Amino acid sequence: MATNAPESPVEIGQREVAEFRRGVEALKAAVGRVIVGQREVVDAAVTTILAGGHLLLEGVPGTGKTLLVRTLARCLDLQFSRIQATPDLMPADVLGTPWVDERDGRREVRFRPGPVFGNVVLVDEVNRATPKTQSALLEAMEERQVTVSGETHRLPDPFVVLATENPIEMEGTYPLPEAQLDRFLLKVLVPAPKAADLETILDRAAGERMPEAGPVLSAVQVRGMIALARRAILGDRVRNYVARLVEATRPDAPAPSPLVARFVRYGASARGALALALAGKVLALTEGRAHVAREDVRAVAHAALRHRVVLNFEGEAEGVTVDRVLDEVLAHVGAG
Repeated sequence: MATNAPESPVEIGQREVAEFRRGVEALKAAVGRVIVGQREVVDAAVTTILAGGHLLLEGVPGTGKTLLVRTLARCLDLQFSRIQATPDLMPADVLGTPWVDERDGRREVRFRPGPVFGNVVLVDEVNRATPKTQSALLEAMEERQVTVSGETHRLPDPFVVLATENPIEMEGTYPLPEAQLDRFLLKVLVPAPKAADLETILDRAAGERMPEAGPVLSAVQVRGMIALARRAILGDRVRNYVARLVEATRPDAPAPSPLVARFVRYGASARGALALALAGKVLALTEGRAHVAREDVRAVAHAALRHRVVLNFEGEAEGVTVDRVLDEVLAHVGAG
């Protein structure tokens, strides 16, 4: 598992913080010219990219998930790649394949990269792929590389996977294994558009021309912002709070909350703590601060932990949601 880079002893200057904030505002404004509403989803996507992680979007069809990913890639001037997950999709269709190149009577084995070799990779309906194909993404998401026929190939930098899944259609789908879920920095629930947003969508979609977004940040700028986010300061008290929060999601914690003790099978992993820290750093810089506050951690807690807490059979039978459990965990731990 990747670990957080050591914090720089050099204080982040206000100019760097201001430039980071301006970049985020410009990006969100550009995305907003195309995406109607969905502010929390856009915020989560931007946070994930600048934290150097991956995002899982769960929502019914027609909520703009694919359009959001395409728009982000355009606004960031990054290479966009799409993988449409289906039951017959094979690992080679994702990673790439070796092939024999014959030139001047000589035969040489070369590698043909698959669609995973992009900066922003959309995996549409990821839960339609078989477990074998889903597992092909594990190395790519964790180590930013793929290994084919014993040869390792580095992925582009930056590299972010934005995957979508449909929560209501179960036929022909395969649940994502916990090991893969844990590799997503955040998971957001994409709601259906509200009436006012639907009117705006109708005006745009039924008009002569759909709004388009252009690049506002280059790949170099994105890499710089990711590096700066790593340097944001996570103080001792906030670090301790993150650790206590993650521990409180586990039923074997010293004093678990009632819902955790009764309904949780597994709590969040160490990656959950890392997700809270990294997302909190991006949020702090977005708010114009170089130091992470506990409020930043609490703001990203549901998105960072909801896919890492596994309910037991009783919890599922009782209709308990993970978000409800996390509400109690946040109240149980408190902000102190």
